[in-house]
Amino acid sequence: MRIFEINRSQVSEHAALAPLTVPGACGTGGYLWISLTREEFRASLAEVQQILQTLCLTQLVDLHVADLLNDQLPSHYDYTSQYDVLVFRRLANGQGQAALGNGKGNGSEAPPLPRSGPPVLRRVDTRPVGFAVFDRVLLSVHPEDGAVRDAFATRLLAAASPDDRGAPALDVRATSARLPTSPSDLMLRVINQIVDGYLDLRRELTKQLDHWQTELIDPRSRFTNWGALMEARQSLHHLDEICEDQRAAMQDWIDSLETLPVPKGETEQRERELIMIRSRDVLEHIERVVHHVHRLEQNAETAVQMHFSVQGHRANDIMRVLTVLTAVFLPLNLIAGIFGMNFEFIPLVHKADGFWIAMTSMLVIAVVLVLIFWRKRYLARTR
Repeated sequence: MRIFEINRSQVSEHAALAPLTVPGACGTGGYLWISLTREEFRASLAEVQQILQTLCLTQLVDLHVADLLNDQLPSHYDYTSQYDVLVFRRLANGQGQAALGNGKGNGSEAPPLPRSGPPVLRRVDTRPVGFAVFDRVLLSVHPEDGAVRDAFATRLLAAASPDDRGAPALDVRATSARLPTSPSDLMLRVINQIVDGYLDLRRELTKQLDHWQTELIDPRSRFTNWGALMEARQSLHHLDEICEDQRAAMQDWIDSLETLPVPKGETEQRERELIMIRSRDVLEHIERVVHHVHRLEQNAETAVQMHFSVQGHRANDIMRVLTVLTAVFLPLNLIAGIFGMNFEFIPLVHKADGFWIAMTSMLVIAVVLVLIFWRKRYLARTR
């Protein structure tokens, strides 16, 4: 569990929940970021609800608590009159199959990623991260590793820390620009980091699929890893569904922001515009991921189709060569059959040079037919 108090110009981390139950625990203009793993959230649910009641005068609805504890829930957005709930499935480099499908939620299980196939697909962790956004509190529930939380917390503390000389790294206005100004802004920055984490996986996945595509197209190779390829295509389809759910959830969040009343103050209006801009930026990043996953899925399908097309051309080449050889030997077999008849009087049979005349005729016929077929490119190899 990690708890941060964020103001305009500084970030401080608390070690326990108890001091936060006092009214005014976070200063004027500040807010709290309470970050827990699912096991920690389940164990300290009563304390968290007490903090929300003290600072926000409300508590999480039971159904939203169940959503935050569900380890298999797809990305979606929901809201009440006092807070918003956003569940966002991540695409991160996890610990493989052991990190998947171990949720203790009561939702339907998502399709598992492959046990074979590309190693990068076996390491993709698609477990959800849940957010509850209040006016003065951001509650985030993470998988057990907490990698996303810890990585962003490091960046958050570095943004507000002084430099080596002990002076502030930036002035107050620049620091406030680097620090999230509200729980919504903080949530969007965490989601943006989750989406950008797919870029590290994209390079490895593209490299593996390009290698398979090269093997599938090469006519001299015999591709036998069909099981892994089929599982890779199924996993890409699963990732496509996850990305579509991410885009739908973020679009619902943007639509909800657009329906809110226009703020009266200039400062509040600017903060609303910044939240909308950051939301659209996150949506654009998600759409880039969706486009890339679509392209990988299409490339895998195209590689399979090209493989069978290459094999069809190879079979046609073999059949064409066999047909040419049959056409060349057909007149030779005819000549040999004629001279092999059981007649007493056959021309050239009783002559001393009859054998050589027949062999020469057969050789000339064979050479002429080969030259004709070569000129017509019946013997040329398809490139």
